[in-house]
Amino acid sequence: MTSIDTWPLWIAIIVAAAPFPLSLICLMFTTYLIRYHLGDMMAALKNSRFIYLWGPSWRSRGGLWTMMLVSKIAGMVIFPKAYIRIGDADSVDIKYFPPYLKRLLIIDTTLMTITLAWVGVVAVLVKSR
Repeated sequence: MTSIDTWPLWIAIIVAAAPFPLSLICLMFTTYLIRYHLGDMMAALKNSRFIYLWGPSWRSRGGLWTMMLVSKIAGMVIFPKAYIRIGDADSVDIKYFPPYLKRLLIIDTTLMTITLAWVGVVAVLVKSR
């Protein structure tokens, strides 16, 4: 593998700076989910213990807590077996969760995963110079 120092300057800058716009896109999409779809998500999971106990509290605390709530709901919907097993999610709620909301949560999780992976790649490239 060649060093990032041997790459053309503009390619190295694009590769190294790409996580910043990706994280901004991820932040904007999560804000969109909070603004327009969080109420529907919480209504669809109304019988789930976590949403019943902690949802209103986390939602009223501010931006960071609300983003964490969306991430928790995404985990509950995308990987339901673990959350059903520990009792945080209701299996009936997960079964009848609206498909369009599940699709949006998958997109959000994918954006976060791609951004984190890209940051890891950039860190390895810069470290191995």
